[in-house]
Amino acid sequence: MTNLFEPISVGATKLANRIAMAPMTRNRAGEGEIATPLMAEYYRQRASAGLIVTEATQPSRLGQGYPATPGLHTDEHVESWTQVTEAVHAEGGAIYVQLMHAGRVAHPELFGGEPQLGPSPVVAPGQSMTPSGMKDNVAPRELTDAEIHEVIADFADSARKAIDAGFDGVELHGANGYLIQQFLSVSANTRTDQWGGSAANRARFAAEVTHAVAKAVGPERTALRISPTASYQGIDEGDSAELYRELLSQISGVPLAFLHVIEAPGQRELTKQLRADWSGKLMLNPHRDVEPLPPHEAGRDAIEAGADIVSFGSSFLANPDLPARLAAEGPYNPADHATFYGGDHAGYTDYPALKDA
Repeated sequence: MTNLFEPISVGATKLANRIAMAPMTRNRAGEGEIATPLMAEYYRQRASAGLIVTEATQPSRLGQGYPATPGLHTDEHVESWTQVTEAVHAEGGAIYVQLMHAGRVAHPELFGGEPQLGPSPVVAPGQSMTPSGMKDNVAPRELTDAEIHEVIADFADSARKAIDAGFDGVELHGANGYLIQQFLSVSANTRTDQWGGSAANRARFAAEVTHAVAKAVGPERTALRISPTASYQGIDEGDSAELYRELLSQISGVPLAFLHVIEAPGQRELTKQLRADWSGKLMLNPHRDVEPLPPHEAGRDAIEAGADIVSFGSSFLANPDLPARLAAEGPYNPADHATFYGGDHAGYTDYPALKDA
């Protein structure tokens, strides 16, 4: 049977194993939202992953969601990311950048008071992180049809910049309540034009972004991440099974490098249905409803569920040499939640490797 340590190719990139580092926001970008030498060291340490997918990176100024998240829409951003890709490649690793537009869950304070953007003027529940602390969410400005096409073009341009910066490919963040999933949602998207209403219309934005990026950099360097049924940040997708059947139909002609699925609690049957509907490579970020499994058991379980690649989040955050620990079946460093977002090297590049434990 296939195991986590077998090599595999995703699009144009050959991976040494089937273990991926999932994207995780760390809020450690430098002034101007540039990648820093500390970020290069963080990713270099984790280059034994078959594939690294970076933290969410905004494809435009108004795509930013939180302070100190990196961008990829200026020449300065491209130059700063080059040190990251070179560090990972020097260790024999592969790295995709995740492009994310935050949409309605950003706060105008990030943009000097300019309203954030969304599919509809519907306020997300809760609060957002701003430079001056947590603030109640406010209603976004509804994107016009022309602006929607501009956002799609921003994604494509950012993807080209990613390849210029040395990335092996691009993952589009269509999950966790951000702009692409906002369009998929019946709660965040109340439009009555071609971008809203039916499942086909709500899937249109995700499909159009995917097609545009695939055209810009090649489908073999393009991936999409989704989180079916997840209700993060006020998302309600309606009939998720119908919605994702429609989305996969709209992108079926694009031979993507992989589809990355975040499995929600209790949704293993939907995962299996997505596996059956998707003929390409499937990366799974697995979930179990029973007592959490050790990472090595979770990985095996995901492969048995049909995954070609398994992504790990906080386990990779806390264990820079996670593949070695998976092979040895532990031990694993615990993750320090207090240092997840912002700060310096503490809880970022100072987790010990197995050989130093």
